Parts: sequence; C-alpha cells; structure tokens
Amino acid sequence: MKSIIEIKDLKVMARHGVLATEKKYFQPFILDVQMYTNFLRAAKSDNLNDTISYCDVMKDLYDYIVSTSFNLIETLAYNCALLLLKKYPQIDRIYLSISKPEAPYDKEFKTVKTHVDLSWHKAYLSLGSNLGNREKYLKDAIKMLNDLDEINVVKESSLYKNPPYGGVATKEFVNQAIEIDTLFDPFDLLDKIHEIEKALGRKRTVHWGDRTIDIDIIFYDDLKLNTKDLTIPHKDYKNRDFVIVPLSEIAPHLF
Repeated sequence: MKSIIEIKDLKVMARHGVLATEKKYFQPFILDVQMYTNFLRAAKSDNLNDTISYCDVMKDLYDYIVSTSFNLIETLAYNCALLLLKKYPQIDRIYLSISKPEAPYDKEFKTVKTHVDLSWHKAYLSLGSNLGNREKYLKDAIKMLNDLDEINVVKESSLYKNPPYGGVATKEFVNQAIEIDTLFDPFDLLDKIHEIEKALGRKRTVHWGDRTIDIDIIFYDDLKLNTKDLTIPHKDYKNRDFVIVPLSEIAPHLF
C-alpha cells in the first residue's frame, strides 16, 4: 500500500540567497512536501507512532531552514529532502519544492520555485582487495560509503579468500559483498565508488591487475542497463564465485 503524506504552503521566514541583503534580511520561503510511505499500519491502529508526524516534519523543516544560510534554493531544497529521508526511514520517496516569492528581481512575477525528487534505491556491491592490508581496505571502503549522506550500508557479508581472477592479478584476494540503500542514481554511485577507490590507492594501470580495492555495482533495484561505462546487472557476475558466494550469504533471494 503506497500512500502520500502531503504538506502544502509551509511558510518560513529565513535568510537564503546570493546577495548580501538576502543574508541580512528575512524573506519568505514556501514549502510543499509529498512523502511517499506506507501508512496501512497507522490506518489500522489509529496510532500516531505508526506513521510520520506532520507536525514533527514541519518543525524539522522550520528549524533547519532558519538555522542555515545557502546561496541557492536548489541547495536548500536538496538538503531539506535529505534531512527528512535520513530522519524518517518510513519515507521511501520525497518530492519537495521551495518557492521564493520575494526573490530580488525588478519585474513583476508571482514566485520562483525549485523542485527535488529523491528516492531510496537498493543496490548490491562486490568488493575485493589483494594488496597490503586487504581486510583494512575493505573496512575503510565500507566506512567511506556509509559516511556519505546518500548511502546507508544495510548488510555486510563475511570475508572470503579467493584466487586471482582474469589471468592478470597474481596475489590472493579477500572479497566481500554489501547491501546498500542509496539516493544516488547508478552513474553518480559509480562516480563516488571511483572517488573512494582512488582515495584508497587504487591505480588503474593494468586491467584486472593487483589492486588495493575494487568495488563493483552488481545489482541496482531491478534495473537493466548497458552502456560504455556501466552495465547492470554486472555483465560477468554469473561467472564469478567470489561475487556469488558473498552475495548469496546476504541476499539469497537474488539467486
């Protein structure tokens, strides 16, 4: 049962904008929020604890907006949506808009508005390391993923030792799989993975060579994608026991 809790025309006097006057003087910001959830349990129990309190949500938004100051309402809208998604796990998707009816412009207009639409997505990643302190590289990579606001690490598999794959790498690997919830789309997720690999010393000099850390996206929701840079499900996962065995531990329903 998919349901929507909606808040319309929440007015907050705050200071956001590029101009110095916008940082100094309060002006109105108008918010509309749609929170996609499942409130069947609340509908049956008639108990506030089984749903999302719109009063709490409005207070959270109000307090955040008046206590921060951004140049762009795009930044403000994104961070407001992120705040709610992180605080209320019952929200699967959020659609939030912010209007700025007194934006500084010398012509007549009604308002300017920005919208953000964010959803949680389920993804499964395969990790491997065969250089240095392999277990620490895996642990650090998972922590760096989990430290991102847009990612929650849900499950981690055990560690598995495997021989090198592909005929290029020479040292034994330690492999692991994780389940994550993420707000990133697949390409943004891939970019973040590459940033983490680089930060942990991954050098892409030899294809399939020895490496400090390797992170692959195996599944992303039920998405089927085939591009030059990214294929989902991972095109070779069925031939890789070092992927299948850890994934089967945390997500047997995938196989």
